[in-house]
Amino acid sequence: MGSVTVNRHDDAPGVTELVLDRPEAHNAISTDHARQLAAATADVAADPSVRAVVLSSSAPRSFCVGADLKERNTIDDDGLRAQRLVFRAMFTGLLELPVPVVAAVHGHALGGGLELALSCDLVVIDETAVLGLPEVSVGVIPGGGGTQLLTRRLGWSRAADLIFTARRLDAAEAYRLGLADRLVDAGAARPAALELAATIAAHSPVGVRNAKRAMRQGFDAPLAAGLDIEDAAWRATAFSRDRKEGVAAFNEKRRPDWPGE
Repeated sequence: MGSVTVNRHDDAPGVTELVLDRPEAHNAISTDHARQLAAATADVAADPSVRAVVLSSSAPRSFCVGADLKERNTIDDDGLRAQRLVFRAMFTGLLELPVPVVAAVHGHALGGGLELALSCDLVVIDETAVLGLPEVSVGVIPGGGGTQLLTRRLGWSRAADLIFTARRLDAAEAYRLGLADRLVDAGAARPAALELAATIAAHSPVGVRNAKRAMRQGFDAPLAAGLDIEDAAWRATAFSRDRKEGVAAFNEKRRPDWPGE
């Protein structure tokens, strides 16, 4: 039985939900779990009908508690090196999805679980969320992008505070610091994330994909280089059929029927 479930939502065309579905282990990331999520992101990336993705959890009290330390206790150094390749493929697959990805976080999102959320473009948490990167407390460091993505989100000093102390944040503090983009009532993270994804999916697929590409590629570039990246993305969008349909729909006062090409 798979530990990652892929849901298509007929009421929200273009929205695909990737569900972390290992509730008996609070979605602790085993080698097989990581392999399945990497495969799921590869399938989504290759599907042009997907316009937005939600990453959610079926576990009642957790989003994901990080690496499966019970499995880690059974593998030697060679096994850990082999697992590292699988984990990197999982995080990279999620981070490099060409469409916007929204994390729906409730309960514990710790270590690799928080790094999964950080690999998404937007993070929705509910009031039950507890977030942290506790890796230094067990003799490792955040290795799923945490040292880089958290620093980019929060800045050096706030990221250093959280990583060096391994402390956990409740939902209110996480939202205040900017670790989450939206804070909702307990139990509402998934529906709020799906609603947000549906809003995104209703817009031009070409425009949204190219906007994400420009933002991702230009984020760390010098301004002049970033503006060139933006210009290339603008040209790829402005001369597409989506742009023509968007302008026509605006003038005809109707909803666009995006070609998405």
